[in-house]
Amino acid sequence: MAFIQMEVQDHVAVLTIDRPKALNALNSEVLSELEQAVDGLDLENVRVLVITGSGEKSFVAGADIGEMSTLTKAEGEAFGKKGNDIFRKIETLPIPVIAAVNGFALGGGNELAMSCDIRICSENAVFGQPETGLGITPGFGGTQRLARLVSPGYAKQLLYSAKNIKAPEALRIGLVNAVYPAEELMPAALKLAAAIAANAPIAVRACKQAVNQGLEQPMDEAIVLEEKRFGDCFETADQAEGMRAFLAKEKHAPYQNR
Repeated sequence: MAFIQMEVQDHVAVLTIDRPKALNALNSEVLSELEQAVDGLDLENVRVLVITGSGEKSFVAGADIGEMSTLTKAEGEAFGKKGNDIFRKIETLPIPVIAAVNGFALGGGNELAMSCDIRICSENAVFGQPETGLGITPGFGGTQRLARLVSPGYAKQLLYSAKNIKAPEALRIGLVNAVYPAEELMPAALKLAAAIAANAPIAVRACKQAVNQGLEQPMDEAIVLEEKRFGDCFETADQAEGMRAFLAKEKHAPYQNR
């Protein structure tokens, strides 16, 4: 792949969008490669995915405006569907996904970050949905995920004004979980990923499913979903080993995802 780099070590995959001359902007080719990389993940081995951008300036500066500028109505809708389908794949991956936002996360970049489970960023990160300043709306889920992650009122302010916010404000409104000096961002992302990967993978995946699906259901239905995922864990070897070790006051053996 020309624009996506993937490395896997100790059950953690790091996916880097590598188009630094264009600030890692998303064109059709980058989106196709991103989908190919996500589809190709070995989910038997990979327990956590970290997504970041190459260089020191940008996570993803947005969708490629040069490509979008000549789109027709039908082509624009198709381009939005292409991005939405890929970001939805990321959002619904069985494994946790961490966005390590290392600079600009604008438009499609912010939308990509929001499709991840957890967002952490560097001190120089900048977030925004600048689309209305270009005569369009967000097309890759920005109007939907932003309102769900922060608040409808704050989301509307960002969407209508097309104004960007810096890392401290993103932290204040809950768009990101933590802010780090640039040189500490990837070590922090990998440390978090390693901590997640060390836990029982089936239980972690069940938590993700319960949270994501439960948020879309009334509470009475959501807690039934939780009960079922809770019960499922008691059929696993990892649960037996984890509780055995706890009762024996021992460190559990490495979890085997079974």
